[in-house]
Amino acid sequence: MEPVLKNVGESLQSQRKDWKIQKKFYLAEGEVPVIDQGAEFIAGYINEPKKAYKGPLPVIVFGDHTCCLKYVSHRFAVGADGTQLIRPSAGFDVRFFYYALRSLDMQHFGYQRHFKLLKTKEIPWFPLPIQKKIAGILSSYDDLIENNLRRIKILEEMAQSLYREWFVKFRFPGHEYTRFVDSPIGPIPVEWEVRKVGELLAKVARGPKIPKKDYEPEGTIPVIDQGKEFIGGFTEDRASRIDDLPIILFGDHTRILKYIDFPFACGADGTQLLKSNARRMPMALFYYALAATDLSNFAYARHFKFLKEEYVCVPTEEVAVRFDNIAVRQRDQIRTLTQQNAVLRRTHNLLLPKLISGELDVSDLDIAVPEEIA
Repeated sequence: MEPVLKNVGESLQSQRKDWKIQKKFYLAEGEVPVIDQGAEFIAGYINEPKKAYKGPLPVIVFGDHTCCLKYVSHRFAVGADGTQLIRPSAGFDVRFFYYALRSLDMQHFGYQRHFKLLKTKEIPWFPLPIQKKIAGILSSYDDLIENNLRRIKILEEMAQSLYREWFVKFRFPGHEYTRFVDSPIGPIPVEWEVRKVGELLAKVARGPKIPKKDYEPEGTIPVIDQGKEFIGGFTEDRASRIDDLPIILFGDHTRILKYIDFPFACGADGTQLLKSNARRMPMALFYYALAATDLSNFAYARHFKFLKEEYVCVPTEEVAVRFDNIAVRQRDQIRTLTQQNAVLRRTHNLLLPKLISGELDVSDLDIAVPEEIA
């Protein structure tokens, strides 16, 4: 079916924002999630329900500076600066409208207001039953990705909790029979030691880094950088491929840590690759020891020099191996889920323009439409 093109500005309705929460008031946890124009879906939380968005749901959040689009169907508070809330006019399904906006090529023009540019664009329009089928197909991929992300988060939290139990609270197997001695960070089990991170680092051989401008949306070698997305893009540059695994990537600006156990290429700008040089600090244990360090007080700086000065506990080899065996099994599950999401995202991104443009005709497909879209 051939769609009709409609102007975005004439097809949307801006929604009222009674409250806009400034970033300095975001909490790490709270009753109401805050959604702003940043890359993370939820930027923070507040504990003031009266400041939640009062308009109709679902609603689309558009980042005026970032061009980020978010489909929000639950209660939230609006983050300040550059957040536009929009819903389509009659004749459009909200979720289809969201995917239609995602299909647009919104070229960045620096740090300026993009909403005025968005309103000049045109998007396809289909009869509502077709819109709902298209939205149902695309949302099924998004739901699978989100479910995998939740599972990854649970696995990460389980491993971090176990690390804190064994290496912060020192309630590791056999702790009740262990004598403690003084150290630079306080009492630690006898036969354990405290080392600076810099003393535990091995030299890492690496090939050329991939500049962000050279990332491809698809390819055989994933590119991993210091960004929030685990996989930033892809490359076919085999000289950049790293096979000495597992390895830890540290974001010098972002402080993001990534445990990588599959072949990859390293993104340029601020990426440090780390390996342990100690048998009593195997890689999964090293990753969670680094994740437990706090570098939050150093603002936007090169953080690697501060990381190398942090102290970590080095246990006996027996304890190290026991923890690492547990953590590696969880990392294996995380790797599988991460790779599944990479495939799901590629398929979603391939389908999106073809479905929205009408190149793939769904009119004869028998598709169960989720209740939210119906």
